[in-house]
Amino acid sequence: MKSTVNPATPPMGLLHMEEGKQQYQLTRLRPAEVLSPFVKHYWMVSWDLAERASYPQHVIPNPCVNLVVERNKTFFFGPSDQKFTYSIHGKGLVFGVKFKPGGFHPFLQSPVSTLYGKPLEVSGLLGIRAEDLEDILLGDLSTEKKVSYMDQVLSARLPKEDTEANLIYTIVQHIEQDRDLLRVDQLSARWDLHTRKLQRLFNQYVGISPKTVIQLYRLQNAAECIEHGLTCDLSKLSQDLGYHDQSHFTKDFKSIIGSTPEEYMLLSGPIPLGTDKSHDE
Repeated sequence: MKSTVNPATPPMGLLHMEEGKQQYQLTRLRPAEVLSPFVKHYWMVSWDLAERASYPQHVIPNPCVNLVVERNKTFFFGPSDQKFTYSIHGKGLVFGVKFKPGGFHPFLQSPVSTLYGKPLEVSGLLGIRAEDLEDILLGDLSTEKKVSYMDQVLSARLPKEDTEANLIYTIVQHIEQDRDLLRVDQLSARWDLHTRKLQRLFNQYVGISPKTVIQLYRLQNAAECIEHGLTCDLSKLSQDLGYHDQSHFTKDFKSIIGSTPEEYMLLSGPIPLGTDKSHDE
């Protein structure tokens, strides 16, 4: 059986993930090594809320293309610049493939930005009908066999490695990890790339602009800090995340998360004195 990517299951944009764990089961699994330049991981979400109310899982999107295998709803989905909500209800299972930032372009051979708001049907790219994918990946096979099958499907269409795709992945990793980074000109200087070229590369390989990618990661950082009770000083939090103006931080936070940082703090619940919520259970 292939091991999970990280037993701690980092949120990767899932808001209030600890609450969500009570509603569904999320598993992330490694692809075959030959796919590692392109695929970040496979993921499976299963739930049984037959006796309970539906649960809305809110997600800040990552700058990744996802193949989502869901009954009668199987498509490739490009990155978005807005929070989205998936309503979990009844009983269900979804299988997904999260491509690395830049990792889907070698398969697509077209600008990833063409997927913005336009999900892509799978048969043209994978040579297999969506219904067949659903029957196998949502059926009774073991998780190991489902992963092996997905490995085979993608490996059969394996493209050549793309040096610019690898560069984009490195740049996006830097954006994710450097919480002081807020401006595109910082990226341009770091990699000695003209801003316009950087924007063209992101349009081609990521599907959304570098400015949007930076904003999504910084606001994801902010939401996680608030959820984990790491700060109650929003002015300091905005500065720590690279904002020079708290009002700008509040405006960006509300535009993506849907509430102000103060409102989100209330939604995240009271934090008992002396409690350290900085680690996953």
